[in-house]
Amino acid sequence: MSMTHGAVSRHYGEALKKTLLYFEAQRSGKLPSNQRVNWRGDSALRDGSDAHVDLTGGYYDSGDNMKFGFPLAFTTTMLAWSSIEMASQLKAHKEHKNILAALKWATDYLIKAHPQPNVLYGQVGDGNSDHACWMRPEDMTTPRPSYRIDAQHPGADLAGETAAAMAAASLAFAPYNAAYAKKLINHAKDLFEFAKAHPGVYQRSITTAGGFYASSGYEDELLWAAA
Repeated sequence: MSMTHGAVSRHYGEALKKTLLYFEAQRSGKLPSNQRVNWRGDSALRDGSDAHVDLTGGYYDSGDNMKFGFPLAFTTTMLAWSSIEMASQLKAHKEHKNILAALKWATDYLIKAHPQPNVLYGQVGDGNSDHACWMRPEDMTTPRPSYRIDAQHPGADLAGETAAAMAAASLAFAPYNAAYAKKLINHAKDLFEFAKAHPGVYQRSITTAGGFYASSGYEDELLWAAA
């Protein structure tokens, strides 16, 4: 059965909208007043309290209640790239503001997770207890420990991918929010230097992440960050 160009365009527009709504459904932390997925509520408002750092916000991973920094950083990089590469299509479907909002929800969290040049928090939550518990994040009672990399516990792949995310996002925000773009590029530079100076795969430092998102090496993330 043939389909008109207009109908095809509407279907792609609907798919695009729902893709971005998925990100809103995965939001952690204090939700904004313009939240479109209104069956979600505030959750994980004490994340980072064990380390005396504010790690609220960001995204839950894969329908679970975990926050894993490594896949989040890659997702953020791709969101930023897509927002630039597909800007005209996103604007045509009135989704460009929504993709920037999705991107900023990620980068605001990554900024919090990078409180010092050589410190990056890369996980919140305990993967085993979380995966054993079927509970919505608004009601979860599972442990929320915070895990980090630093100069003594390196993870060049995690730092490099997060640097790439910050740098790509800085390009995405540059035409709309120059001050925020500058803040992101400064974080990217610090993280890139951290990654170069302290090699190694991050699951040796955040060992509990290894069973979920192990890295095969760090050289590709350094190249990705450099680009």
